[in-house]
Amino acid sequence: MDPIAAKYIGAGIACIGMGLAGAGVANIFGNYLAAAIRNPSAAQGQFGNLIFGFAVTEALGIFSLLIALLLLFAV
Repeated sequence: MDPIAAKYIGAGIACIGMGLAGAGVANIFGNYLAAAIRNPSAAQGQFGNLIFGFAVTEALGIFSLLIALLLLFAV
């Protein structure tokens, strides 16, 4: 396989990871909203978990972007 083609395939897979990170953020907030509607008194207690899950998921998306950019421009 041509090394340039492998570089583009790897960057494409990393971009898929960025898209899945966006889907993960939507899943986290959707589940939080559904739980808050069911039990409003417990929603404030779970807000810290919501922010932590959002931060970790978004960090993985940014990491995927970094890998894609490194594959395209640094290697």
